[in-house]
Amino acid sequence: MSWPEPVTLRGEHASLLPLSPAHEAVLCDATRDGELWKLWYTAVPSPEGMAAEIARRLGLQAAGSMLPFTVLDAAGRVVGMTTYMNIDATNRRVEIGSTWYAKSVQRSPLNTECKLMLLGHAFERLDCIAVEFRTHRLNQQSRRAIERLGAQLDGVLRAHQRGANGTLRDTAVYSITAAEWPTVKTHLQWQLAKPR
Repeated sequence: MSWPEPVTLRGEHASLLPLSPAHEAVLCDATRDGELWKLWYTAVPSPEGMAAEIARRLGLQAAGSMLPFTVLDAAGRVVGMTTYMNIDATNRRVEIGSTWYAKSVQRSPLNTECKLMLLGHAFERLDCIAVEFRTHRLNQQSRRAIERLGAQLDGVLRAHQRGANGTLRDTAVYSITAAEWPTVKTHLQWQLAKPR
């Protein structure tokens, strides 16, 4: 039995379904919303590369290192992808990452609720001791979003990876620990309840 097992998570603003090759066409539509693959500091699949990206993520799932999801908005429209990745079943740790959303749902309650559902499942069902988030040091939008969740900066891995364009990526590493989860959960629920 794999850990974690595929699961569907549903909220008011978003739903997370196990990624499937059947989602390819609608994921292509979602990535066209904002032409996200053109951002140099992150890796978002282009419409032409979507099938290969789905296959890559499902291959990592089969190997036990990733659990990928397709993200839907409140209306049931496919708007992105996210994953549990770098899964460490022995130490009960996961990273939430390889996330992207269509431009039309960015800066909406959708991301907050997705993270609330993924963190809740990680800490309350999977008994994780910590959940990590990683992003390019220069991806300020992503770093602000991670910090708004309540994650703490663990440090920056300098010259950590080579980007598709050949540049070196410094990776900012954040985490939330099991002991911090009750406070973070309260904070995320408060953010979602605020009038918009």
